[in-house]
Amino acid sequence: MVTKLQAGLIATGINIVAIIVLFKIIDVINRKVMEKIKNQESNSPLLRFLPILMKFLKVIIVFIAITGVIQSQGYSMSSILAGFGIGGLAVGMAAKDAIANVFGSLTILSDHVYRIGDYVKINGIEGYVEDVSIRSTKIRDLDNFLINVPNNIAANAIVTNVSQAKKRLLKVTFGVTYSTSDELIQKAIDILKDIGTQHKEINNDFTIAVHDMGDSSINVRFMGYIKSGSYFKFLRVRGEFLQQVIAAYRKAGIDFAFPSRSIYIESDATKVEN
Repeated sequence: MVTKLQAGLIATGINIVAIIVLFKIIDVINRKVMEKIKNQESNSPLLRFLPILMKFLKVIIVFIAITGVIQSQGYSMSSILAGFGIGGLAVGMAAKDAIANVFGSLTILSDHVYRIGDYVKINGIEGYVEDVSIRSTKIRDLDNFLINVPNNIAANAIVTNVSQAKKRLLKVTFGVTYSTSDELIQKAIDILKDIGTQHKEINNDFTIAVHDMGDSSINVRFMGYIKSGSYFKFLRVRGEFLQQVIAAYRKAGIDFAFPSRSIYIESDATKVEN
C-alpha cells in the first residue's frame, strides 16, 4: 500500500519531470522567436524583454507545480493564500504601475507602434525615440531634452509616428496684389507648375489654383506632396521651393501683396453766398 509520503514523492517527481519538459519547450520557443526578431531588427528592444518574460513564465510554472504538490498533501492553498492576502494586496498596489509599464512596452513593441530612431508625437510630446525600456520610452525632443514617457501611458495614448509617413503635404499660399493683371495671375500659376514639375523631390500629382481673395491679396495656392516622410527633408524641399518661386515671381514682375489698408475721405462742398 502506498503511504502518504510515497504518494507525495511520486507527485513531486512527476511535477519535476513536467517542469523540466516545459522549461525545455519554453527555451526552444524563446530561441526561435529571438532568431526571428534578430533577422527582422537586430537592435529590437524585444531582444531584452523576451528573456525576462520567459523567466517570469517559468516562475509561474514552478508556482503552479508547488501549489499542486501542497494540495495533494491535503493542505488548502486558499487558506495559505488568504494569510498573505493583506501583504499581497499591498505589494500588488505598489507593483500595479510597474506591471502596467511592462505590458505597455510589450504592446508597443509587438504592434510596432514605433521603433528606436522614429520621430513620434505622444500626448503633445514630440521627438526621436532613443530607447524603449521595460518601464518607459525615452524621447529626445527638438530642444535636445530627454523625456521619459511611461509605457503604460504611451500604450494607451494616440501616437503619431511621423517617420512612418511615406510622403508629407506641401501646402503654400502666395498672395499677389490686386493690381496684378489676368495675364500675370496665369503666369504665377504657370511658374508654380513648372517649379513643382521640375523638382525631383515633389510628386507630380499636385494642385494649383486661385484659392481665394484675401483682405489685401489674390491668393494662389500650391498643394502637393514631398516624396519623403522625413521632417528635415520636408523643411529643405519646402525652402528650396519657396526660394525658386520668389526668384521667378520677381523676375516676371509679379508683386507679392502685404497687409495694407485704404482710407477714403469724403468732403462736403461748402456753398458760400455773398
